[in-house]
Amino acid sequence: MTTKILALTDALGSLVRFQLLPGNRYDTIGVAPLIAGIDFDALLGDKAFDANWIVEELDQRGAKVVISQHPGRAQKLKIDAEMYKWRHLIENFFCKLKEFKRIAMRACKSDQSFSAMIYLAAAVINSR
Repeated sequence: MTTKILALTDALGSLVRFQLLPGNRYDTIGVAPLIAGIDFDALLGDKAFDANWIVEELDQRGAKVVISQHPGRAQKLKIDAEMYKWRHLIENFFCKLKEFKRIAMRACKSDQSFSAMIYLAAAVINSR
């Protein structure tokens, strides 16, 4: 059993919200519930978030699109390269999260207990 964690962090790299997905699903499936009801000025993401509907949603919200693009994209989007450098904060969050063995090994049997461990680990990370 594999599980993907799709996370949204603030500008300081602290967890705001996350979504658990089966390991065989595309990351874009979890984006809509992840960003629902949250106001933000920009979304920084990797190539997994390069979907036309996500770009359109961000444009409608007035949020800046800072998503690395697939090489095969027909119409390239201009992204702020300096702002994209801040994407390392989410990568740092995942590195800190994986320091917790129960999360890295997916030791919890249910999604509910796994989610609880992620919240607990995020609280410990924020308290450091």
